[in-house]
Amino acid sequence: MAQNLYGPHVRIGNWNEDVYLEEELMKDFLEKRDKGILLIQRNRRLKKNLLRPMQLSVSEDGYIHYGDKVMLVNPDHPETEADVFLRGDLSLCMTPDEIQAHLSDELKVPCDLSAVQTKTPVGRNTFIILSIDQDATGCVLKYGQNFCLGITGGFENKMLYVSSDHRTLLKSSKRSWLQEVYLTDEVSHLNCWQAALPDPQLRLEHEGLPIPANTKILINHCHTNRGLAAHRHLFLSTYFGKEAEVVAHTYLDSHRVEKPKNHWMLVTGNPRDHSSTMLDLPKPLAEDTRAMEQAMGLNMQ
Repeated sequence: MAQNLYGPHVRIGNWNEDVYLEEELMKDFLEKRDKGILLIQRNRRLKKNLLRPMQLSVSEDGYIHYGDKVMLVNPDHPETEADVFLRGDLSLCMTPDEIQAHLSDELKVPCDLSAVQTKTPVGRNTFIILSIDQDATGCVLKYGQNFCLGITGGFENKMLYVSSDHRTLLKSSKRSWLQEVYLTDEVSHLNCWQAALPDPQLRLEHEGLPIPANTKILINHCHTNRGLAAHRHLFLSTYFGKEAEVVAHTYLDSHRVEKPKNHWMLVTGNPRDHSSTMLDLPKPLAEDTRAMEQAMGLNMQ
C-alpha cells in the first residue's frame, strides 16, 4: 500500500498560477467597482432613474398647457373580455427591453411603451406636452392642435418622443400585431398627436377650445389617424413584470363611437400635495362638483 508522503501544507500542481489568477480576478473586480461599471451597479442606476419621483404640473386655470408635466391615464372601465388581467386606472409607462435593461444603465432606442397600474408620478410615466413648430411653453393646448409627448425617463439630458408608424410585416406590436407605439429620440412627423372630444356629436363644436385637465379625451396619431389604445387583456413581460400592451388603433362600437380603450386623461398634480395627482382627490358627488372645481382652480361665481 502506497504511503502519502505529503503533508496538508504542501502545495502541488499549478498552485502558483491559480494564486495569480485569483489575484487578477479580484483586481479586475475592484477596478470595475471603483469605476461603477459592474452590471449590478449599472442596473441599479437605470432602475433608480426610471423610478425617480417626479412632480407633475399644477393646473391653476384647469386646462392643459404646453410644457406641462402630466401622466397619461387610461381610466378604469367595465370590460367585456373575460380574460382581463389588469383593472383600475392604467398609466402609460416607458418599458425598456428586459435583456438590455439588465446589461446597461442607459436607455436604448427605440424603447417600448406599456400601461401599468400606478398613480405615483415617476420617471417612467411622467410625460411633457411639447409644441411641434415653435416654442409655445405656457400656452393653452386646444382640441385639434398638434403636440408631442416627450419623456426623459428620469435622465437629465435625454428626451424621447412617443411615436408611431404604419404597420408592416416586419414592424408591429408584439401581442396583437397592430400598429405599434414606441419611443424614439428622432424628431419627425411621426411624433405628432392631436386630442379630440370622446363625444362625436360635440366634437366639431369643441374644435379649437382649450383642453381641460383630468378629463377624458381621445389621443390620435396625425400621420396614421389611429387612436392611442390600451389592451388590458394582453400582457407583456417587461423589466418591471407583467404590464398591458399599448398600440395605435381606433376601436369603434356599433354606433361608431370610440370605445373606452381609446379614452385617456392628462392628469396633473395635486396642489395640496405635490407628490400626488388629481386622481388621489376624493371624487365628489355628481350633483356637487364644487370641491373638484376649487381643487382645479376654477372660478366659482
